[in-house]
Amino acid sequence: MKDEKIRVTIKLFASFREAVGSGDLTWELPSGATLDELIRTLDQAYPQAGFGRRAFHMAVNHEYASMERTLQDGDEVAIFPPVSGGTDAKRRDVYELTHEPLQLDAFMRRVVPPSCGAVATFIGTVRDHTGDRQVSHLVYEAYPGMAEKMLAQIGEEIRERWPSIQAVGIQHRLGKVDIGEASVIIVTAAAHRPDVFDACRYAIERIKAVVPIWKKEVYIDGEAWVEGPHGTVTDPPPREDKRSAPT
Repeated sequence: MKDEKIRVTIKLFASFREAVGSGDLTWELPSGATLDELIRTLDQAYPQAGFGRRAFHMAVNHEYASMERTLQDGDEVAIFPPVSGGTDAKRRDVYELTHEPLQLDAFMRRVVPPSCGAVATFIGTVRDHTGDRQVSHLVYEAYPGMAEKMLAQIGEEIRERWPSIQAVGIQHRLGKVDIGEASVIIVTAAAHRPDVFDACRYAIERIKAVVPIWKKEVYIDGEAWVEGPHGTVTDPPPREDKRSAPT
């Protein structure tokens, strides 16, 4: 019913706990609410904490979760800053595999910092045919751990090739993906526009070349795994020299 509510417990840590003034909250939301909706309401209630503009991680019942995760009554939601370490504190890069539907707006809010005025996005969606065969849906499978590592490597390659890029985000769907649904989202952001398009294109080409993610095409009359033609993963392609040739 439309009026049904759920109640979740929120655990806040480190700077979020200090900004809110408590590490434990009980929050009521409409039934079917997602983590993204929870973050929006928290940002309205506690603007000083910066939920809508800071990088952070979330976990539901002790497991990392994405913004698209649908919450259930009684869930425990943990919100915390990136863990301490040697990474660049200004980075908001996100590399994820998820079984949840992909939502571009929610993902962009997590990735793109306020300093960026140019954002390029790529969304790969499931089409209803391959050649002359009618497709029912796709099923994606990955090698967890290695897949995220390779996505992060692609992000590092992008930053090396285009130093102007300030943020990179790649989110890939796993499991069953229906016709018209997004299977992958890529976001690249910079202060100005020249490099974001090239970086975004580079990301999808590298994903298809090196990331251990596979898809099964399920047709109305059968199914087949789609595998690439290369038996060996190659190094990144050489960087193009875009300087004008002497005349």
